[in-house]
Amino acid sequence: MRILGIDPGTNLLGWAVLDTTGNKAQIVVMGVLDLGKLPDHYAKLKYIFERVSSIVKEYKPEELSIEAPFFGKNVQSMLKLGRAQGVCIAVAAANGMPVTEYAPMRIKQAITGQGSASKEQVANILQRMLHFTEMPGHLDATDALAAAYCHFLQVISPLGAPKSGTTGGPAKSWKEFALRNPSRVKK
Repeated sequence: MRILGIDPGTNLLGWAVLDTTGNKAQIVVMGVLDLGKLPDHYAKLKYIFERVSSIVKEYKPEELSIEAPFFGKNVQSMLKLGRAQGVCIAVAAANGMPVTEYAPMRIKQAITGQGSASKEQVANILQRMLHFTEMPGHLDATDALAAAYCHFLQVISPLGAPKSGTTGGPAKSWKEFALRNPSRVKK
């Protein structure tokens, strides 16, 4: 399976593509969309749409794992972040890709074991696990990689991944697993 991970943002948007086979994962590519120089929020949304569409076209991921917005004090920032996330989800939906959201704490916990880990801790652990030599200039790229890797860990867990479009955890029973993953259950 090929997973596109996205850490949505309105100044920097991190993205990463992860290939998985069985219980092994390998990074394909990661990067950042620098949105800071665009004239307004609408130009940023258009650019996100165009670039994420081209990433999907070039790398052909099968699923999207995206970080869910966190609740901050600035409502306007939250709305803008939600719009950026919505554009990414719309690109995935238009390309027939299942989407799974993960809360930031959930992603950090999956990678480091601690929901309060720093971006640097997450990046360092991913670097050791996935054996990439050069750390990206912006840790938003490794945050996106963490979202993809978190999804990979959920998929290989014995009880399966959360249902697409949710922030839930692994299935609580084999019946729930079968309902969430009909293509993975032989009849």
